[in-house]
Amino acid sequence: MLSNKHPADDGIAQAAWLYYVGNLSQQEVSKRLGISRFKVLRMLADARNQGLVRITVEHRTARTLALADRLADAFGLQEAQVAPVRGAANDDAFARNAVAILASGYLSRIASSDTPVTVGVGWGRTLSAMADNLTGVRNSGLTFVSLMGSVTYASHTAPGDVCVRLAAQTGGRAILLPAPFVADSASACEGIIAQRLVRDAMVAARGAHHALMSVGECREGSILFDSDIFSAEQIQQLRDADVVGDCCGVFYKADGTVADIELNRCTPCVQPSDMAGMDTVLLAGGTGKRAATLAVLRAGFAKRLLVDEGLAEALLYTAEGEGCTPK
Repeated sequence: MLSNKHPADDGIAQAAWLYYVGNLSQQEVSKRLGISRFKVLRMLADARNQGLVRITVEHRTARTLALADRLADAFGLQEAQVAPVRGAANDDAFARNAVAILASGYLSRIASSDTPVTVGVGWGRTLSAMADNLTGVRNSGLTFVSLMGSVTYASHTAPGDVCVRLAAQTGGRAILLPAPFVADSASACEGIIAQRLVRDAMVAARGAHHALMSVGECREGSILFDSDIFSAEQIQQLRDADVVGDCCGVFYKADGTVADIELNRCTPCVQPSDMAGMDTVLLAGGTGKRAATLAVLRAGFAKRLLVDEGLAEALLYTAEGEGCTPK
């Protein structure tokens, strides 16, 4: 574990994070940090000698702790955690994995409960990576439930797949929402939600103690736009309404309002209004998620935020400049 000591230790902590958690070679760490390989060797040795590195590398340094405090203040959050990615600011895959490590730590924390715990799960690559990084958790009292419908093709990132993997890893159980991510119409969606098995899964999802959610971008080149999930008409709805992102099947405009489009009545999912009693945790990695993450944070239902350092800075640059407060 990497403990928090003094700002002077941040460079050592960053080198240790990249080497031990990021699985970079010493040469790659040298390149990322702009220092010699000899200095990297010395910093890694110092990390061990000073007791900064024990078994795992903890994410928190003086710099990321300060960013987390500012995020919590700016958006009225109960908690924010920031993963260091200095030297890898343009590497979205690295950023997602760094946030996934934070999320696996959070999940380990809540999974230690002696009482049954239900965890609602969204979808996306960061949540999938969270499941990949989760180790050492065994609790038969855990239940993982989908917060939204799924896609028709097999996907490692689909909510059902993530729920099943988490249940298998922890000895818990999984409840899947037997519905598509999006229906063809609002009336079709109403018919799907009226089905008994769907209703039962929705009741379980609405009763979750925790919700782990990620952010989707709604722009050209994004996964949502390129995945053939939506019809051409539905894509046009998103464009015409200036939608910037989604969270668990709900689509948001930049100011945090839910877009008044039919598509928002076509997705069988747990709504933000259902989450008041949940400990809602938002995961986002990569600076490309800035607009979508800001929109979801402005919606005001997220209580905790897990992001990477680069995205944290981008969010704060906008939020502090505008005096942003959640709705």
